[in-house]
Amino acid sequence: MLKDITIGQYFPVESPVHHLDSRTKLILSFAFIIFLFLAQGVAAYVLCAAGIAAVTLVSRIPFKMLLKSLKPIAFLAAFTALLNLLYTPGDVLWQWWIFKITSQGIERSIYMVVRIVMLIASTSLLTYTTSPVALTDAIETLFRPLNKIHLPVHEFAMMMTIALRFIPTLIEETEKIMNAQKARGADFESGNLLNRAKALVPVLVPLFVSAFRRADELSIAMECRLYRGGEGRTRLKQLKMGKNDGVAFAISILFFACVMIATRILP
Repeated sequence: MLKDITIGQYFPVESPVHHLDSRTKLILSFAFIIFLFLAQGVAAYVLCAAGIAAVTLVSRIPFKMLLKSLKPIAFLAAFTALLNLLYTPGDVLWQWWIFKITSQGIERSIYMVVRIVMLIASTSLLTYTTSPVALTDAIETLFRPLNKIHLPVHEFAMMMTIALRFIPTLIEETEKIMNAQKARGADFESGNLLNRAKALVPVLVPLFVSAFRRADELSIAMECRLYRGGEGRTRLKQLKMGKNDGVAFAISILFFACVMIATRILP
């Protein structure tokens, strides 16, 4: 299960999507999420799914990696679908006690699951095609105007960089601790939910100790390198948009227009 968590992982390959400016990918990802929530109807969702599939092909990301990123949210999607299925008012098809299934509930639960899946898939494509450093540079650049109202934009971007960088590391550390505990006779798979939660206590304690130790080592390393925040800092790679970014914006605008047309006109 831990191997299925792909948050913060970067898949370095040569593709047009990888070569786009990180600000372009961040803006278009946020725009896609907005239009995903505005979309209504089968045709609009089919267009959104087709857009995700097209970007996956162009970026040369294996579809199995995209499916792998969806496994950790399977429980959340199922739970959300169940709530919408049982508690959405409408034409009752089946009822027992306080639970009822309506035709509107079935429709809404399907739409919610599809929306969650496409939301996670689109954000996974963003992290797969953009390195954590480039992504946080984009966040800092786009939110730089907030410095005028004294918001710590650089500190926030640095925090994002560190968090994304150490998620795979902590996952690997957790897996090593669990394997060591299993070698000593620990059982994490049998028993009810409460017993499984209790079995994780011997994992959480050394994991927190390791995380705090890494944080302390990182802070010492930053102090030794005279890190004093974003004032006066320069970058090795400057962000610069090119013709490909303009093409990406144009294609995306046309795509979003088609989604809105499908929402308004098609059922």
